[in-house]
Formats: sequence, C-alpha cells, structure tokens
Amino acid sequence: MAPTVVKLGGSCLADLTDGWWEDLAAHGRGRPLVLVHGWSKPLKQLDARYTDPSAILRDRYGNQSRWTTPEVIEDIKTVSADLGKQVVGRLESLGLTARRLLGSDGLVGAGAGERWWWRGKELVELDNLVGPITRVDAEPLAGLKPGEAVLVTPLARNSAGQEVNTDADRAAAAVAAAAGAADLVLVTDVTHLLIDGEPVARIDAEAAAAFRDRKATGGMRKKLRAAGEALDGGVERVVIGSAPVTDLLAGRTGTVIART
Repeated sequence: MAPTVVKLGGSCLADLTDGWWEDLAAHGRGRPLVLVHGWSKPLKQLDARYTDPSAILRDRYGNQSRWTTPEVIEDIKTVSADLGKQVVGRLESLGLTARRLLGSDGLVGAGAGERWWWRGKELVELDNLVGPITRVDAEPLAGLKPGEAVLVTPLARNSAGQEVNTDADRAAAAVAAAAGAADLVLVTDVTHLLIDGEPVARIDAEAAAAFRDRKATGGMRKKLRAAGEALDGGVERVVIGSAPVTDLLAGRTGTVIART
C-alpha cells in the first residue's frame, strides 16, 4: 500500500495539539505513514545566532537557504535527534510502530550546491553545505504496512561524502515520489495558499507554478516549488495547510494542488 507522506514544518511542530496527533495516528492505522520533519524553530531555540538575518543566504535566483557549516550540521543533528524521540514516542503511544531514518545514512543523495550567494548587496563565493536532492533510495521505505510510520530527517550526503542540508519541503517531495505516494501533505503554520489576499481551496500545477514565479515569496515559494516537483514525480496531489491531516486530505480546509 502506498504511504501518505506528511512534511511536519519546523515552525509549527511544537504547536501541534494532542488532537492533531490523534488524527494522524487514526489515518496511519489505515495507511502507512512517512513523515519528513523540519527544524527551523528548534534550531533557533538552540542558539540565538540562528535568528540572525545573516544566517540566511540568497542565491542568484532568489532562493533562500540557511548558511550551513559542519558546526551547523551537528546542531541540526542534535535538535533532530530530540525531535525524533518526541515524534516516534508520541506515535508509539498512540499505537503505531514508528522508527526514524537519517537521510544522510544512505536514504538521500545530493548534488553539488550553489557556490555564489548574496550577502546583503554583495555576491560572494561561499562554502555552503547545502545541495539539491538527486536521488532517494526507497528501499528502506518499502513494505510499510498500515500502522507503521517512518520519520525522515532530511539531511543528505553528496558525492564527496559530506553531510549536507536540504530543503525539507523539497526533500518531502522527493521522498513522496520515490515511495510512490499518492498524497503529499505539507503541514505548516498557514491555513491556505493566498492569492491576492484570498484563500485558494484548489489550484492546478500550472497555475501554482505561475503564481510561484510571479508573486510567491519565502516559505510559500519553496512549498510551491516542492509541490511541482512532487507532481512531476508522480504524486497525485499535494495539500498545504495547518489543519489535521484527515481534514486536509478531505479538502475541508487547506489548499489542494493537483496536476489538472
């Protein structure tokens, strides 16, 4: 049975209620779950330097990324290990069988990263341990059954053997495509995609891509990019929102993005 893939936003993970987790577990009893987590808020809580605007870089194409050094990778692993214990423990307390996978342990491979970044108004060459995902080994996710869940920490390993940071939304898209998932749910701290201030309940991939390139900014721009990549990879639909997973999948709230 194809899993449901759910990306847990790092900005909202700590704010998900008991009822939200109970809803996820209920869905997971009927269909396997693959969860991919972010870490933005826990990382900022770990060290104040991660709240400094200089910690975020922008590439030549306007995409934002965290400036990642080996020390940052270690901090990401520290907060992710703690998050993993919490999420796995919560799911197990609700009756699911759960385990955590570190993407850089062979699950996720990355290509060469961008070397030129804007810092303020200056374009400079930086060693930044960030890379685009080039492959996902779906073997560790194969054979999942209802009642089973895997939590993926979306670090990757590049061709030089280095651990690198990846965008968690795009990692979730790549994992969903590799796992043959029908649905990708991006759980975040906003209820809908907004276009011209109005909530959008449903949008096709072409219109979503056009909005992404024309008006979307920041986190939503990345989510729309991830949605397009997931759909291109064979996922049937992507849902963005802040509600329980069953409500999002039923279309009662959030924004559904489909190929047509």
